[in-house]
Amino acid sequence: MLTLLIGFLLIVIFMLALDLGVFHRKAHEVSLREAWTWTFVWIGIAIAFGGWLFFTQGSTAATEYASVYFIEKALAIDNVFVFSLVFAYFAIPLKYQHKVLFWGILGAIFFRAVFIVAGVSLLENFGWVYYVFGAFLVYTGWMMYKNIGKDESLEENKTIRWLERRLPITQDISSGKFTKRINGKLFFTPLFIALIFIELSDIVFAVDSVAASFAYSRDPYIIFYANIMAILGLRSLYFVLANLIDRFYYLKHGLSFMLVFIGAKMILGDVYKMPIWMSLGTIVLVILISVLYSFYKTKPGSSKHV
Repeated sequence: MLTLLIGFLLIVIFMLALDLGVFHRKAHEVSLREAWTWTFVWIGIAIAFGGWLFFTQGSTAATEYASVYFIEKALAIDNVFVFSLVFAYFAIPLKYQHKVLFWGILGAIFFRAVFIVAGVSLLENFGWVYYVFGAFLVYTGWMMYKNIGKDESLEENKTIRWLERRLPITQDISSGKFTKRINGKLFFTPLFIALIFIELSDIVFAVDSVAASFAYSRDPYIIFYANIMAILGLRSLYFVLANLIDRFYYLKHGLSFMLVFIGAKMILGDVYKMPIWMSLGTIVLVILISVLYSFYKTKPGSSKHV
């Protein structure tokens, strides 16, 4: 397992270095074609890795990996909403958005690893924590549903206000860097504040997603592989969906159902152990319906149903 983990991390490092050092060495606006290309590249790599797991470790490992990957990918779309709000609020130019997301992804990889290790340790020492995870997911799903349609403006966000009060900030973003020296004094640019906020937001998202992962696998390696594969494609997915955010109105309904469903599955696992194919199939169907219905209700010429 350790050899596989090292090999996996080397591939990830190579792909990230290729992404930043070659394809995005110079800041530029990511075109829709480029975003689609990278989205398919990352999905292709994820599928290929799943196929490799199937042939080397069997169908159980591959199924667990596919289940966790889909859950993480679906929840990752919710991150896109946050990215869109943050970039709009800080007026981050398109050509610098990839840079912010790239470094944000590195932080996300680290924190996911920490949460997975912590989760495994808790479950191994305190089995009842599994039910706590389930209850937490039910609560999170319900709160997500209750907050649908509420104002998501960042104008009064306490985290941003706190950062702005305590850090020396310049609004000069022309250099495309996270910091800037003015008269010998170090200032932080809006790029840095946006990065910190995105990082903190991902930590919140990671708590939900990692907890949900344990409903489908107890193998920390599989959970880690699936999480990282889903995260790596998040940057390109953002640029694909950035102009379609308003058309995913009912996606949050589907995601809230998914969290409640997974949480209930964990809580009631001793009463009825649902086959993994049935559970995953239900989630896939719900997310697919929520996306298709969103596009149907928000198509040109129709009014959004609330």
